[in-house]
Formats: sequence, structure tokens, C-alpha cells
Amino acid sequence: MDTAFFWLSKLAWAVIAPDSLILLILLAGCVLLWVGAINKAKILITMATAALLLIALFPFGSWLYYPLEHRFPTNPDLPPHIDGIIMLAGPEHLVASASWEQMEFADGAERYTTFMMLARRYPDARLLFTGGPGLAFEQFKAADIAYDFFQQQGMNIERIQFERESRNTYENVLLSKEMVKPIAGESWILVTSAAHMPRSVGIFCQQGWSVIPYPVDHHGGTEFSIRPQWLLSANLNDVIWAIREWLGLVVYYVTGKTNALLPAQC
Repeated sequence: MDTAFFWLSKLAWAVIAPDSLILLILLAGCVLLWVGAINKAKILITMATAALLLIALFPFGSWLYYPLEHRFPTNPDLPPHIDGIIMLAGPEHLVASASWEQMEFADGAERYTTFMMLARRYPDARLLFTGGPGLAFEQFKAADIAYDFFQQQGMNIERIQFERESRNTYENVLLSKEMVKPIAGESWILVTSAAHMPRSVGIFCQQGWSVIPYPVDHHGGTEFSIRPQWLLSANLNDVIWAIREWLGLVVYYVTGKTNALLPAQC
């Protein structure tokens, strides 16, 4: 596993995330105010304020989500026979789950409900959940939460394989392929969030594993809208995660981890 890539990506995102950048600009503006560089401070503070104002008024995140979430059809037509179903980790709140000693989820729980629905629809399909610690110092893993959840919901837990060591999407695919050893010509369904699906499919294609995308957990609208609304918190959150996904696409493509900048089906 590429540990250097993992840590560099985490550190870089901590700095260049939109909310971090705006905060850093405001901090720089405050420092300039205290040292007497008034004009430079005005420029930086105005830039940060303007950015927040625009984000509050316009759904930039939805605009960025639109091409990602419309890349693959929602509720796709599925063949009568499926060899396997893969669910990528993501909704699990690892720190909160470890602290409260119960299952805690963030956005994206649709991955779980869809995975369970498909498992019932295809009772003979192999089932795979893939997700590890996310951060190297977290001992509690996404697969632990998934195991408890599926067992609580009455699923046959012996039917599900759990990949527990991956820390990002690239490792999800590599370690999953090593675990299940898919055969050419098999039909596998991939369940993950709609915005995350292009990058995920690109990695699977690059590894020679053709999958059927089943996108869930949509954040943008079904239509492209430019109507302004005053929603700073929601819009900022959408901008953060949409930009993160686009940056992920670029970095994964440049480093050879995906087969296209905006992947389609293999």
C-alpha cells in the first residue's frame, strides 16, 4: 500500500480545502492588520468575505456535483444473474463509534440500505464490504461498524466478506481484488455515493475489474439550477466535498490510479 501517497493526500487536503483556505486568508488579513499593513489586510479580508458571500448565495457545490452524479444512471437495469456485490465504506463515523461504543453514521447511509436490498435480490451473489481505518492511528475500522450493523439487521453475516485494511478508495479496490479474486466475465455491482462513483469506477477499470455502477447518496439536484438561496452552511459543505472529489479525480488520473480523468464504464 502506498503510505506516502496516503499521508501526502491527507496533509495537502488539510491545507487546500475551501474552508481551510478561507480561514487562512482571514488569519493572514488579521496579521496584516496588527502589523499595520492596512491596504493588504483589506484585500485579503474582502476576498474571504466575498467568497463566503458567493458560497452562501449560489449552489456552487451542486454545480460541481452535477457532472459527477449524472455520469452513471440511477437505478440501473441489472442482469438476472449477479456474481457479486461490493459496497465501499464511507458513511461510518469511526471516532464517534469508538467513543460512544455504538454504530454512528454520517452522510451516505444509503450505501448500507442499497447493499442490503441488492443482497436480498441476489441471494446467491458474493457480498463484499471494503473499508479499514481511514487514518492510520484509528484502531476502530469501518468494517467493524459494518459487521455490527449487518448482524444487527439480521443478515447472514457468514455470507459477507469484510476487507478491513484499506485506507482510501485505491486501496479499497486493490485489497478487494486480492481478497475475492474476480474472474473475467463475472458480473459485479458496485455501490457507493453518486459523486464518488466516477473515481471508484476508474480505479476498478484500471485494475481490470469491470463493475456495474449503482450510485446512491445524491447531493446535487436532478436539474442544473442557478437560483440563489441563502444557505451558507449547506452550500459550503457541498463545495468542500465536491471540490475534494474533483481533486481526487485529477490526482488519481495523474498518478495512474484511474483510467480516465472522468471515468465511464469499463
